[in-house]
Amino acid sequence: MDSIQAQDIFDFFYPEKNDPLRENLFLHSCQVQQKALEILRSLPEEEQICMDISLVENGALLHDVGVKMCYAPDIHCHGKEHYLRHGLLGGEMLREYGKRNCLDLEKYALICERHTGSGLTASEIRKQSLPLPCKDLLPETKEEKLVCLADKFFSKSGSMKEKNMEKVYKSMAKHGMDSLQRFIELCRLFHLEIPQEKE
Repeated sequence: MDSIQAQDIFDFFYPEKNDPLRENLFLHSCQVQQKALEILRSLPEEEQICMDISLVENGALLHDVGVKMCYAPDIHCHGKEHYLRHGLLGGEMLREYGKRNCLDLEKYALICERHTGSGLTASEIRKQSLPLPCKDLLPETKEEKLVCLADKFFSKSGSMKEKNMEKVYKSMAKHGMDSLQRFIELCRLFHLEIPQEKE
């Protein structure tokens, strides 16, 4: 089981309680956390016991920790990096924090790096000339996949209300069939119903 204090780590990177970015990010992260735990608790018991609930809970809270380094003024981010890099940046931040505090945060760094979209392949990064290293950034463990999936139901802008499956499905389809197929596989893995696919 996991023993890190994710809230302390979050507060270290976002210490100002009245900061709009912190408030926005904390709400989003808690929404993703609650959704991930809701999905996990809906699984058959034999599947639940094979997963690290603490890793899911804490990983969801920390998955977007790198956004402060990025430029996305509509969600109060005024850094210099491209927003697509927030997962990689979050991974680097957690590894550095872990080194300074004698903590192994690698599992959380990987959740950060692998949650964008339904994951990204090296081929997609290369073909689309994305500002990312040309390597697979796909969720691999069930915990990584669950946080990645739960994240798709919430945005950090607009009303921030939970999106229904139809809306999430259409959003994922905009990113191409490979991305959509990975999303469908995530839904199947966690027994979520997807909209009827149209020929």
